[in-house]
Amino acid sequence: MAAGDRVFVKVIGNGGHAARPHLATDPVVAAAAIVMALQTVVSRNIDRSQAAVVSVGRLRAGDALNVISGEAEIGISVRSFSPQVRARLRERIVQVCESTAESHEASVKIVYVEGYPVVDNADAPTALALAVARELVGEDRVTGDMPPLMGSEDFAYMQQAVPGALVRLGNGPASGGRALHNANYDFNDDNLCVGAAFWSRLAETYLVA
Repeated sequence: MAAGDRVFVKVIGNGGHAARPHLATDPVVAAAAIVMALQTVVSRNIDRSQAAVVSVGRLRAGDALNVISGEAEIGISVRSFSPQVRARLRERIVQVCESTAESHEASVKIVYVEGYPVVDNADAPTALALAVARELVGEDRVTGDMPPLMGSEDFAYMQQAVPGALVRLGNGPASGGRALHNANYDFNDDNLCVGAAFWSRLAETYLVA
């Protein structure tokens, strides 16, 4: 799984009356331009053989329809696998935010938080987990060859301290095809038995070995 960074951007303008926009510096327009410009960060700066994601998940500004707000906020989620790509994304995101704001006579304050590292499963723990899972539910219901996922996981910190393996437990058809973070996601309660059995058997196998 990917490294996950968060970026908090405050776009600072000069508020005013919506009927007199020429007397204000509109941070909403600047923020909108920044959001659009960020769409080119991956496509025009990262080798297409490398995986990267820059997603704007938050855009907030103002309360009243007849008021130009003095500030706007942008929240960005950044995902990558390579340290070089991670550094390049940070460099370009900061440049894009600053230069786009300046072109609209606004300014930005940026807080760039480097979050979870890359999840990289170790061979021995992975082999153990696969063996236990296959024994428990059968060969045809287990896969050890998953493609890299752009999601991030704080389990990566544990892997920095000790070799480990992140295991994903399928949720089955009860989810209705809706993935995590979907407002209509439905957890399959029957999966609790499978999960508990797997972890119990994993502990037993590890201790015996």
